[in-house]
Amino acid sequence: MTNSTVNNKKDITPVVSKVGYGAFVLLTIYFLATNQIMSAASNLGIALIFDPFNQQQKWNDRPLYQRVWLLIHVALVFGLFIYGYLVK
Repeated sequence: MTNSTVNNKKDITPVVSKVGYGAFVLLTIYFLATNQIMSAASNLGIALIFDPFNQQQKWNDRPLYQRVWLLIHVALVFGLFIYGYLVK
């Protein structure tokens, strides 16, 4: 494999991250609709692994809306786990 072949490969990480994030959020919605709270909480937590934003940026370098979105996402995960544990 030559140097030019290695340099021509596309980085598909952003696409995979967005698809993975969307898939797990959709699974969360499905589990919420079928009243499976703990499954919804775990899938929403797994969705965080697939950060839909630029993963190369450090936390402090990210725009405010991205940080707020991710913090709300984490709060929803904790809220669903607490609700699922205490209520169900």
